Amino acid sequence: MIPPQEASARRREIEDKLKKEEETLSFIRDSLEKSDQLTKNMVSILSSFESRLMKLENSIIPVHKQTENLQRLQENVEKTLSCLDHVISYYHVASDTEKVIREGPTGRLEEYLGSMAKIQKAVEYFQDNSPDSPELNKVKLLFERGKESLESEFRSLMTRHSKVVSPVLILDLISGDDELEVQEEGTLEHLPESVLQDVVRISRWLVEYGRNQDFMNVYYQIRSSQLDRSIKGLKEHFRKSSSSSGVPYSPAIPNKRKDTPTKKPIKRPGHEHDFRVKHLSEALNDKHGPLAGRDDMLDVETDAYIHCVSAFVKLAQSEYQLLMDIIPEHHQKRTFDSLIQDALDGLMLEGENIVSAARKAIIRHDFSTVLTVFPILRHLKQTKPEFDQVLQGTAASTKNKLPGLITSMETIGAKALEDFADNIKNDPDKEYNMPKDGTVHELTSNAILFLQQLLDFQETAGAMLASQETSSSATSYSSEFSKRLLSTYICKVLGNLQLNLLSKSKVYEDPALSAIFLHNNYNYILKSLEKSELIQLVAVTQKTAERSYREHIEQQIQTYQRSWLKVTDYIAEKNLPVFQPGVKLRDKERQMIKERFKGFNDGLEELCKIQKAWAIPDTEQRDKIRQAQKNIVKETYGTFLHRYGSVPFTKNPEKYIKYRVEQVGDMIDRLFDTSA
Repeated sequence: MIPPQEASARRREIEDKLKKEEETLSFIRDSLEKSDQLTKNMVSILSSFESRLMKLENSIIPVHKQTENLQRLQENVEKTLSCLDHVISYYHVASDTEKVIREGPTGRLEEYLGSMAKIQKAVEYFQDNSPDSPELNKVKLLFERGKESLESEFRSLMTRHSKVVSPVLILDLISGDDELEVQEEGTLEHLPESVLQDVVRISRWLVEYGRNQDFMNVYYQIRSSQLDRSIKGLKEHFRKSSSSSGVPYSPAIPNKRKDTPTKKPIKRPGHEHDFRVKHLSEALNDKHGPLAGRDDMLDVETDAYIHCVSAFVKLAQSEYQLLMDIIPEHHQKRTFDSLIQDALDGLMLEGENIVSAARKAIIRHDFSTVLTVFPILRHLKQTKPEFDQVLQGTAASTKNKLPGLITSMETIGAKALEDFADNIKNDPDKEYNMPKDGTVHELTSNAILFLQQLLDFQETAGAMLASQETSSSATSYSSEFSKRLLSTYICKVLGNLQLNLLSKSKVYEDPALSAIFLHNNYNYILKSLEKSELIQLVAVTQKTAERSYREHIEQQIQTYQRSWLKVTDYIAEKNLPVFQPGVKLRDKERQMIKERFKGFNDGLEELCKIQKAWAIPDTEQRDKIRQAQKNIVKETYGTFLHRYGSVPFTKNPEKYIKYRVEQVGDMIDRLFDTSA
């Protein structure tokens, strides 16, 4: 049972809550009513706005469509006007550009090419839109005239600025002179940079728009002429240098140069050593007569040709670099092939002339002239890799020209070598041509000098001989095989020479002079072989050659010494009677002693008189032979004089004892000395 106080308090609490809830409910009702009213007002406003907006849209849409149509019409008008202006401009192209075309592109290439572009577009327009229009003919004619002017300008620029390369610049280029101003590729600046740019622009326009290839013919003709003239100028430079020096001049011999301070010394292309061939006639005679002059002129021609070959390679390389900028890529090889033909044909023709001259020289046995082929052939073979690289891409006929010339030179060189060996063997015995003093024969010095020349051209000469061989070893072991061939050839020449000398020695009636002759020649051959290192080349196939020559020399000395037997036999102890000391000599014995003294004196005087006119040029050999003979004669005579000098075999001893032992030695010391 709840107490009355608590129940009363609870009721009051509940009544308070109820009252609050009722107040809250009343507030919510008022709020809902206000919200409904506001909503109704907003809906009314929006409905009014929508109605007005619809009315506005219905009014503006027609205006917008009309404006859009007007804008489209305006654009069409503008496009039409633009097209009209564009079309009308084509009708004015001829009149606008005629003056520029008529005056030509010189000095204003950019403006000219711009005018040509306008004319070309006009031609294209009229061809597409009005092919029967007279305006088409006008612009076509103007375009053709403009193209001709560009072709003419191309020719003019190439002609005016293509200059012959001076010999000094070519020589510097060949020698790789650091002072030469060349491009990075190592080529000459054939055209000024500004001119080159104009030429390149014109060539590209002619190819792309002019549909013209004639300018390529113009290009190669002009550049071909310059290349040919540059090489000929170099050759003429050598000739003028020769004639201006006052004596026959060889550029390969610095001590004959008479350079002015501005001239550069001429350097051999690709070689530090001297190519010069010392000719047989000059070496034998040491004169400055017609033969020596002719030989020096041959040297000039040889040097000039060698330089011209190197010049062609360098200038052709330079020409190709220039051509690559100007000529379209797919026309470069053909144009280059045409460009180099004249210069290359000139070189090949001159090379064939050298071969022809060598062939004629062989017929008349002038082998000194043939030697000019050797340095030329060596240089051609050394230059061939560069040649092949330069001619890469040219026609087969162009590439084969140098190998053909090399083959011709190898063939004629091999024939010269073979004929020289035969000539040494078959040189006739001419008594009037034999040296009276028994010294070295002209044939010997000629043969040795010729062989010495081959030392500088071992590979070249060996290749010449190998070129005539067909054996497999000739190709499998070319270097070693060629060396053995050359060694065999030299031994053949020496063998032929030895046989001929033996034959010639029989011309002498005196066996002693014959022996001196053979001794001098054998000794000259041996010393020459040793001095020039030919002996090492001979030893490749003949190991005992040196010993054999020494034996021959010693054999001839012994033969010579036998000539003194008729002198020493008179007083030789084995031929003298034995006398008893203190026993008076009989008349027969006295007469025998007199005859011995007289025979010795007469024989000594006769031999000394004869042999004094003989010659042994080698001082060492001369002294050796004199000393050996002096020892033999002095010993024999000294023994004889000691035994019979004091014997009373005559009342006039001075008549028979004419010489002291020392005097006999002095007489022998004067042998082989034509100046005594």
